[in-house]
Amino acid sequence: MVGIVVLGVTLVVGVIIGFAVRRRDGKVRAVKQVVSDARAVVTSDDLGVELGERVTLVQFSTAFCQPCRATRRILHDVAEMVPGVRHVEIDAESRLDLVRRFDVMRTPTVLVVDDAGNVVKRASGLPRKADVIAAVGVAVDGPSHESSHQSDSV
Repeated sequence: MVGIVVLGVTLVVGVIIGFAVRRRDGKVRAVKQVVSDARAVVTSDDLGVELGERVTLVQFSTAFCQPCRATRRILHDVAEMVPGVRHVEIDAESRLDLVRRFDVMRTPTVLVVDDAGNVVKRASGLPRKADVIAAVGVAVDGPSHESSHQSDSV
């Protein structure tokens, strides 16, 4: 009898955790800015290419990651659609220094980087195209515009 109760509790907890992970998967969220932390800034040297004029979409991927392919297409489409936006894909396995520095826990992870190299948004998992476009808008306009847009919609 105790075994059945333990099994039931384990299943319920597993389902709850699964729903929580699924709900959070791919959500683009704001990043807390730490002004004095130079490690939070992305540079051209980190990426091996120049940053985008307005925004850089940095994607951490691995060779075996299925959602990374769909993320690549989404970010590529957004970069072609919006002038001044560049998409850069980084192999997480070969750039462990950046993985540690930006706390990449899974792939795909997307960093939305403004023209100064500050990470303004991030997503873990497959993001929606509309969310990426909105994040690019925030990075271009700056965080002060985001809070005014949010208060307008409330």
